[in-house]
Amino acid sequence: MADLPSDPLIAAWVALFRASAGLISAVQGEVKAAGCPPLEWYDVLWDLERAPEAGRRPFELKGRLLLTQYNLSRLVDRLVKAGYVEKRPCPIDGRGQMLQITEEGKALRRRIWPVYQAAIQRHVGSHLTEPEAKLLSEMLARLIDGFRAHPGSCGLIQARPEDTAGPA
Repeated sequence: MADLPSDPLIAAWVALFRASAGLISAVQGEVKAAGCPPLEWYDVLWDLERAPEAGRRPFELKGRLLLTQYNLSRLVDRLVKAGYVEKRPCPIDGRGQMLQITEEGKALRRRIWPVYQAAIQRHVGSHLTEPEAKLLSEMLARLIDGFRAHPGSCGLIQARPEDTAGPA
């Protein structure tokens, strides 16, 4: 860490950015090498699996994931075409749609999870103790709460760490 700036705040930003980029690349690489679809698929499927019975509207999903509207729309279309997600009319707003995970989508998510979980353990868990992981999660949740408190500053992030990833 000798190449980090001396200002603690800037050093934290640089370390966070480098760690995030490196972890996403490493985990995504392992998931891909195992023949699984991209992590974005998992994230959408996991969120829809935990959604209320009626499903989620696309704008609700967008607020919970780190995807632009355009990328989310394209991803949802691919998931629908593959049979992992269904679009249904919104019962409240006839013009809107609800997204629901299918049984095939649940099965795919369960197939991806062990690979994803092992990669998380290898790249994060092997470097942090459980108390350190808890502390890191709490600190990152505070940053996310800051984005939520000032929606104009970051319209992408609404979900907290406990809302992401997931069990088999």
